Amino acid sequence: MKIGGTYAVPFVPERAFELLQDPAVLCRCMPGCESLTKTGDGEYAMQMKMALAAISGKFDGKVRITESQAPTQFRLAVEGAGKIGFMKGSGLLTISPSGAGSNVQYDGDVQVGGTIASVGQRLVETTAKMLIKRFFDKLGAET
Repeated sequence: MKIGGTYAVPFVPERAFELLQDPAVLCRCMPGCESLTKTGDGEYAMQMKMALAAISGKFDGKVRITESQAPTQFRLAVEGAGKIGFMKGSGLLTISPSGAGSNVQYDGDVQVGGTIASVGQRLVETTAKMLIKRFFDKLGAET
């Protein structure tokens, strides 16, 4: 499934880039993320809870930040697996100045499998958009 969009954040591009590279900020902003532990350069082990319709469960996975070109873009990859299935996503985030803040544009792909996939693509797509919106809302509240 393809995902994409643009969100405005109240930070100059340099600050937006810095926040989006900070594992503590990512953990606070990613819905359901319980921990994000550095395992290497730009790589993190992740534990998170996910709920989709009547299905919920814990995931163990990893987050990778690659192709960083401060302060304008980087690639973010997230993958996880648990008893209810798996999810895997990757996308390019592009940061551009906009007024006193920045726009963060994302373009990527998300794949789900197992029990999660059984709820249907429309619900998965709607939930993905909601989670991304929550992420950027929380990011905008960072200082």
